[in-house]
Amino acid sequence: MGYGFVGAGEITAAIVEGLSTGEDPPEVFLSPRGRAVSAALAERFPNVRVCASNQEVLDHAPVVVLGVPAPVAREVLAELAFRPEHVLVSATSGVPVERLRAWSAPAGEVVRSIPLPQATRRRSLTVVYPENAAARELFTRVGTVLVPGDEAALETFLGATATFAAHLDYLATVVDWMAGQGVDHDAANAFVTHVFGELGRSLLERPDSLTVMAARHTTPGGLNEQFRDDLRGDGMPDAVRRALDRILARVRK
Repeated sequence: MGYGFVGAGEITAAIVEGLSTGEDPPEVFLSPRGRAVSAALAERFPNVRVCASNQEVLDHAPVVVLGVPAPVAREVLAELAFRPEHVLVSATSGVPVERLRAWSAPAGEVVRSIPLPQATRRRSLTVVYPENAAARELFTRVGTVLVPGDEAALETFLGATATFAAHLDYLATVVDWMAGQGVDHDAANAFVTHVFGELGRSLLERPDSLTVMAARHTTPGGLNEQFRDDLRGDGMPDAVRRALDRILARVRK
């Protein structure tokens, strides 16, 4: 099965690389949007071809992944002639299935998805709604698939992905604090990256909840407990919840 991609940003690049480095790479057809990214992928992988137009992508591929920003999604889809056999897999944030169906008619099936950058290494846990065989086959090639109970739940998952930059900024703050105490900045960066990289691996290896894992790293009267309680006292958990509520409200507009 061939896959088409309309829009060539970082997520598209991650999925295409994961597809192309796995077993039996499928044909991949890329739109001219994001020409530099598309050209680089086509140069690296023989199964990847850059098309002359977005319509040419649809002409070659029965499964089309939409990876354009939400504000231009309607305009991009309006220029395309879908066929009933097409499956549109949207990786565009904040556009509900009902709207996508109207904009892509007469496409036979429409699916929303939240692919992750880890698709590059075929380790993305991709949230998909609704269940769809073609979308499942696509994302199983680059990791695993999770199907929530309804579209509202998918949007909650989407809201959670907005925390990536804040998490990295938190770690960068720890590094900058260490450097401010006289530690070499590169050494501080290497240390923090190692510590939290290994912590991430341990999360994947243990079936426990994050709450249980946090308790295991908290000794009564210890430094971890003090730091956690200081942040709680400064209102961090409530600030996180308020920020996520605002993200979800934006996603559901």
